[in-house]
Amino acid sequence: MNNTESSLTPGNATQNAQRSGGRILVDALRIHGVDRLFCVPGESYLDVLNALHDTPEIDTIVSKHEGAASNMAEADGKLTGRPGICFVTRGPGATHASCGVHIAFQDSTPMILFIGQVAREHRGREAFQEVDYVQMFGPLAKWVAEIDDIRRIPEFVARAFQCATSGRPGPVVLALPEDVLDGSAAVADAPAYRPVSAAASAEDEAALAAELAKARRPLVIVGGSNWSTQAAADLAEFAAAWNLPVACAFRRQDIMDNRNDQYAGHMSLGINPRLAERVRQADLVLAVGTRLGDITTDGYNHLSVPQPAQRLVHIHADANELGRVYQPALAINAGVTNAAAMLRRLRPTAHLAWNEWTNAARSDYLAFTEVPAVDPSYQGVDMGRVVNMLDQSLPDEAVLTNGAGNYSVWLHRFYRYRQNRTQLAPTCGAMGYGFPAAIAAKLRHPERDVVCFAGDGCFLMYPQELATAVQYGAPCVIIVVNNGMYGTIRMHQEKRFPGRISATGIHNPDFVAMAHAFGAYGELVESADQFEAAFARARASGKPALLELRTDPRQITPAMRLKD
Repeated sequence: MNNTESSLTPGNATQNAQRSGGRILVDALRIHGVDRLFCVPGESYLDVLNALHDTPEIDTIVSKHEGAASNMAEADGKLTGRPGICFVTRGPGATHASCGVHIAFQDSTPMILFIGQVAREHRGREAFQEVDYVQMFGPLAKWVAEIDDIRRIPEFVARAFQCATSGRPGPVVLALPEDVLDGSAAVADAPAYRPVSAAASAEDEAALAAELAKARRPLVIVGGSNWSTQAAADLAEFAAAWNLPVACAFRRQDIMDNRNDQYAGHMSLGINPRLAERVRQADLVLAVGTRLGDITTDGYNHLSVPQPAQRLVHIHADANELGRVYQPALAINAGVTNAAAMLRRLRPTAHLAWNEWTNAARSDYLAFTEVPAVDPSYQGVDMGRVVNMLDQSLPDEAVLTNGAGNYSVWLHRFYRYRQNRTQLAPTCGAMGYGFPAAIAAKLRHPERDVVCFAGDGCFLMYPQELATAVQYGAPCVIIVVNNGMYGTIRMHQEKRFPGRISATGIHNPDFVAMAHAFGAYGELVESADQFEAAFARARASGKPALLELRTDPRQITPAMRLKD
C-alpha cells in the first residue's frame, strides 16, 4: 500500500490494510487536524519519522534542543487553541522537553508530547535511556500514558486530544515503545476529537446578575487560556454595557484591548500600586477564567485566603479550581467561551453606581503607562522609550513574546496589547521561552510582525535556535536586553544581601557576531535614539534579526535603581 493513501477518514476501506504503528499514529494526527509539529529526531521513533516523510500535510520543524521544541509546541497551542505537538526521544530528550510541559500545565495550554520509549521487552531493566514517564510526568500533565498495544494507538491518541482541549486545557504525554511503532496491524482509525466545555446554568446567570446589582465598587479580573476572538469580543461588550473596570491576570493582557475605556491594567509583576489598592477596595470581584494564582494576587494578599473580604464570583472551566484556594460567594463552572457568551447576554436594569470608580481606574492606568524620564546618570538604552516606540508603531495584530526577567516589566507596563493571542509569555516564569515562541508565532503567522523580548540570560538558554529560525524562514525580530546579569535574581539579592554579588553576573558573547554566524541579521544599539532606525533595518532585512540593546545594569526595573 502507498502510505500516502492510508486512511484519513474513519470507516473507509483502507483500514483493513496492514499499517506500521508509526503510520497509524501519523494518520491519527492528520485526522485530528495536525498541520505542524516540532521535534528533535531520535532513533526511538524512526517509524514516525518515516511516516512523516510521506505526509507533506504535516509541517515538521526540527529544533536544535528539545526544550526549545517543547516551548515552540506550547506557543503554537496558545496561538491556535489546538494542541501543540512535540516529538522527542527517550531519556535525555524527554527530560529536556519537560520544561515545555510544565509551562503548558501552569499556563493551561493544550499540548501533546510524544516520547520514544524502549521496547516493551526491555521495560523495567533500566535499559538505555529508559524512564518511567507515567511517574516522571504525572505531576506535570493532565494525563500520562504509555501505548502498550499497536491496536490501541487510535484510541490513545484520540483520548490525548480530547483530554488536552476539554475543560481546563493542558498537556498530555504519550510514551511510544519502539516495538509498538515498528509493528504492524490492521486497525480502524478513531474519529476526530471534539473538545467539550462546561456552561453556566440559568440559575448561575441570574445569581451573577443579582451580585452585580448589589455592587458599588466592582472589579473584573480576566485570565486563563483559549480566549477566542469571539470570546474576547463578548467580554468587551459586557464590560462596556456595564462600564466595569477590567484587570488582566499575569501575562494575560491580550484578552482585552488595552485601549478600551474599561481596561484598568495588569495584575502581575510590576503592578500599578493604585490598581493593587483598588482590588483591596472592591466590594465585588468577578474572576473569569483565571485561577487567581499567587502572582496575580501578590502572594494571595490582594484577596485573603480562604474567604476574601470582597464578594467573589469565580468562573472557571475546571470545577476542581472552584474553592481550591478561595471560597467564592458564587462559583460558576464554565469555560471561557461559554462564560463570555453568558456575560454578553447580561444587561443592566438599573442606574450604574460605579461610573466614577471605573473612570478613576482607567485614569490610573493611563497615568501609570506614561513613560517617565530616566535618571540623569542613566547610561545605555532607555527601555521605556523603546517599548513606547513599538507601542506607537507596531500593527494591532503584531505578536510579542518574552520569557522571564525584569526586562519584561517594561514590556508589560508600557505596551498596549490590542488583540487576543498576541501576547506569548509563560505564566510559570520560564526563562528562554520568548525566542522559541517567536519562531512558532512567525511560522504560524508569517504575515504578522513578531517581536521577541529576551534578557541576555534568557536568550542564552536557547540561542542555537537562530539556526532553526534561519533554516525555516522565520524572520522574527529578537530584542536582547543586555545588562550583563541575571537581573531578577540580582534585584532580590540586593534586597536580602546588599552589596554581596554572587553568581548573578553574566560574561556575554558578542551577540551581533553570533547572529551573523547563524546567517541572521544583527546590530548593536547603544541608545534609545538609535533604536527606531535599527528596528526598521531589522524588519527590512527579511531575515531573523537580533538587536542587542545595551542597558544600564543599575536600572533594575522602571521604578527601581541599584545604588552605585
